[in-house]
Amino acid sequence: MINKMKKFGRKVGLLMASGMLLASLNSFMLMPAKNEFTAAEQQQVSIATPGLFAQSQAFNVDFEIFRAKEYSFPLPVGKATLTNGNSVMHIATSKGDAVKAMFDGYVRLSRRTESMGNVIVVRHDNGLETVYANNAENLVRVGQRVDAGQTIAIVGTDEGETYCDFSIMVNGARINPETLIEMKSHKLRRQTVQFRKNGSHISITVLGSSQNKRGNNKSKNFSGDGMTLDPDEVNDPFTITNTFQLDLDKIEEKAWAYPLPGAHVISPYGGARRHSGVDLKTKPNDEIVAAFDGVVIASGPYFGYGNCIRIKHAYGFETLYSHQSKNMVKKGDKVKAGQVIGLTGRTGRATTEHLHFEVSFDGRRLDPAIIFDHSGHKLKAATLHLTKGKGVRSVKN
Repeated sequence: MINKMKKFGRKVGLLMASGMLLASLNSFMLMPAKNEFTAAEQQQVSIATPGLFAQSQAFNVDFEIFRAKEYSFPLPVGKATLTNGNSVMHIATSKGDAVKAMFDGYVRLSRRTESMGNVIVVRHDNGLETVYANNAENLVRVGQRVDAGQTIAIVGTDEGETYCDFSIMVNGARINPETLIEMKSHKLRRQTVQFRKNGSHISITVLGSSQNKRGNNKSKNFSGDGMTLDPDEVNDPFTITNTFQLDLDKIEEKAWAYPLPGAHVISPYGGARRHSGVDLKTKPNDEIVAAFDGVVIASGPYFGYGNCIRIKHAYGFETLYSHQSKNMVKKGDKVKAGQVIGLTGRTGRATTEHLHFEVSFDGRRLDPAIIFDHSGHKLKAATLHLTKGKGVRSVKN
């Protein structure tokens, strides 16, 4: 029991009701998966998990530290698609295939239902539950301890198709399985995820990941030390969640650059003129550099902007550079942070040679000072709370 609690405590960090303080391990001793279940728990597929939110309205699971043997895709050779409003992973496979437990845990339910056929629910040590439906045969019983990768059922066939309907639940509510699993590769996403109770609903926030560093590793990451804003190296977190936290301190040093080194601000963002960016000045024909890794999506004259460049970055960000005397990149070019992309000028509506610099998120312009400390020519020590469709909120680190 002690070893089980230590393992559980290593994987789950509880937030206190304030949402800021981590609960101690002792305050969460009520939560580890158990092998005794009420009659209702053994009959109902979707049911609240006793004590899951007793100490706090939220808890975190750090999937970065899971070892290979602590995770298994339910049908390793199956082909997965999402159904039922993205709450069920439909995994097609061959007759006779073995259904595997995703994580360690205890079998809470193992029976036949009218709508789901033979179904198994496993309550895991990390607070989640997984559901395996349409089994030809269940091979485990209620209360039985199972390990990740252990065969728990034989996949079933219905109307000529062999498949398992797999789902993940938090407190009885189904979540999008792709939040945790990469459908094509079947791999567990190496990230920290927060599950928060909002009435009868569960909200999910990807807090970040340090799964992969930049360099020769071609796998994609979400976040973490050594992170990049290169859209070709980062999975879009907004495919699985509406919120994401981007810690600017964790961006690798070579993955960002101040767009006009040595510049001073001659016109800030906003104000009475509703300035859409910030104007930076040094000298004529000075070198302008890309703020982050990205892909050039526009380069050329554009109305009052004059010679203009737009670069697409990860996490829904774009940067814009205008009034150049000369653009040195073209549409489709991949650029690195710090790479020279143009020279300062006064093309378009401009009264002096300078760089007009804009940052946008999800199609909405925002104050570049949220990201850059203009006086120090460095990134702000802040975490950006990104919400799809709502914008950016900056919290000082």
